[in-house]
Amino acid sequence: MTSSHNLTIALSKGRIFDETLPLLAAAGITPAEDPEKSRKLIIDTNHPNIRLVIVRATDVPTYVQYGAADLGIAGRDVLTEYGGDGLYQPLDLRIAKCRMMVAVRKGFDYEAASRPGSRLKVATKYPDIAMEHFSNKGVHVDIIKLYGSMELAPLVGLSDAIVDLVSTGNTLKANNLEAVEHISDVSSRLVVNKAALKLKYEVIQPIIDAFRDARQEA
Repeated sequence: MTSSHNLTIALSKGRIFDETLPLLAAAGITPAEDPEKSRKLIIDTNHPNIRLVIVRATDVPTYVQYGAADLGIAGRDVLTEYGGDGLYQPLDLRIAKCRMMVAVRKGFDYEAASRPGSRLKVATKYPDIAMEHFSNKGVHVDIIKLYGSMELAPLVGLSDAIVDLVSTGNTLKANNLEAVEHISDVSSRLVVNKAALKLKYEVIQPIIDAFRDARQEA
């Protein structure tokens, strides 16, 4: 655990980082560099005692849970799939909004293929979320774990369907796929290490409050 004065915030590159910037600004925190332009994984801020660490989105809960970061921002999809049990989750920040959906090739009869008792091949990087969704429907699924380019799987016959995050739906359309079922709405949440919250309460609580106020104004 870092000293009680130093604070580490875990963030992932891309949309979550961009949409977190106004929240950080509301808390008076400005990153010294843009992670998209810098190769650094630890980024200083205008506060000598606050730093950002840039990690994969799926690793944010792990860094926070084990105390390598005091707080972080992670999507609900990541927290559901990779477990956010050991973390304090004070705020839904309402940023990086998208939807977890089932999608299939256009023309595929999903309604008939997903009746109770039927069997589907589903490609996803969210096996737990997909398994739970289909088991609740009484559908047997063979899960195929992929790490990227989900849209390709139904096109080449690897799977019947995919379970993935959809924001605009443009990638699906471009690949002749369509979203056929909504699983859940996804946005990003603030997660805090429980021990850090006790040890560094004077530093962390004002950040939580600033994020909460900025979110309400948004």
